[in-house]
Amino acid sequence: MITSIQGTLSSATPLHAIVELNGFGYEVNIPVTTAEKLPATGATVKLHTLVIYREDAQTLYGFATPAERDFFRLMIENVTGVGPKLALTIMSRLSLPLLESAIRLGDIGSLAKCPGIGKKTAERLVVELKSKVGGQSSLAGEASGAGVDTPGESRHRDAVAALTALGYRAADADQAVRRATLALGADASTEALIKKALA
Repeated sequence: MITSIQGTLSSATPLHAIVELNGFGYEVNIPVTTAEKLPATGATVKLHTLVIYREDAQTLYGFATPAERDFFRLMIENVTGVGPKLALTIMSRLSLPLLESAIRLGDIGSLAKCPGIGKKTAERLVVELKSKVGGQSSLAGEASGAGVDTPGESRHRDAVAALTALGYRAADADQAVRRATLALGADASTEALIKKALA
């Protein structure tokens, strides 16, 4: 099992990265949320990976954090009708904190707005994953060693909620806050994130 890959970022698109390591170039399928965090071409990059083996192919999927990789695995192993391609689409549209929040709160509307996700698939995501991402079993909590959100995740979620209250769609608010976080850094306050997202 290949759980991570670290090497030189040879090239990248919103859904693929080529990582060169020991003379080999590895094509890694990534969500947009990971592509946003990649360094410049030529820099060293580390991706947390999952390999999917099929009769006719071996496909490598990569993520910025172990928690994102584990959530991807959780979706494809537990939700009927959600394969790797659809799971990658879902994670490209919504960040992990927003996904976990939508599942915990049963927010089918936000989930159903992801491309390729209808109401029935959104309902399955909630029903089949709610017990796995709620409370003490939260993936983000496990990654940080606790059963609660990290301060950065809480600020992210609060900023998204504020933008949603101002009329933004949840996915657009999430994307704006992700961009603001990249620009300002992970320690930015909720207020700073909101101001940057609105700029």
